[in-house]
Amino acid sequence: MRIIEGRNPVMEALRSDAQIDTILISREAAQGSMTKIIELAKTKNILVKNVDKALLDRLSENKRHQGIIAEAMEYEYKEIDDILENAKSKGEKPFVVILDEVQDVHNLGAIIRTAECLGAHGVIIPKRRAAQVNGVVAKSSAGAVEFLPVARVTNIVSAIEDLKDKGLWIYGADMAGEKYVHQKKFDAPVGLVIGSEGFGIGRLVKEKCDVLVKIPMKGNINSLNASCAASIIIYEIMKQRGI
Repeated sequence: MRIIEGRNPVMEALRSDAQIDTILISREAAQGSMTKIIELAKTKNILVKNVDKALLDRLSENKRHQGIIAEAMEYEYKEIDDILENAKSKGEKPFVVILDEVQDVHNLGAIIRTAECLGAHGVIIPKRRAAQVNGVVAKSSAGAVEFLPVARVTNIVSAIEDLKDKGLWIYGADMAGEKYVHQKKFDAPVGLVIGSEGFGIGRLVKEKCDVLVKIPMKGNINSLNASCAASIIIYEIMKQRGI
């Protein structure tokens, strides 16, 4: 079982196809905005229990449960083909965000949130040496992880090769990029690689990128948090696509 914490993440999980077993609500919070959650849970025949806040405190992974926790089946990772099918079903050119060993769960959640909100079709993460989808990611993504396909692969380099074989152009976010992001045209199927915190994109992954792009920087600090950089580039790509 996995834990989904917080009012908005639980509501979004209820609106999605997430397999929820039980919803636990603290007795002190079982009113107000919780009413819609309780009503929706009942329409889906999901058990709702009123419990002591102390129990939620013990179960919570991020200690910000807002008086509600859903117990759901483990997150079902998708395949790369599911992401491409998501684009096809919408009649859009694929846009995939590829994370190269992003290790902070808050960054992972924030990137998933941005990707889902701005219209990307999925996110790819590695199975090892990287953050995985858990309750903190669900909370940080504000529930977006329940709607955006996330694929988990053994090898990012192999995944990139697969995407290239299927017609995607791969762009890597790198401070040493040869072009600023706004100087490129993203009208073809796109894969965007975001590197890990502190280390950026790995050498082998970087070599597989078709183009390295950078963000214009004017301040005294010359780098951005992984999720901030991802948000800026994702927005530029989708702006060019007419969001």
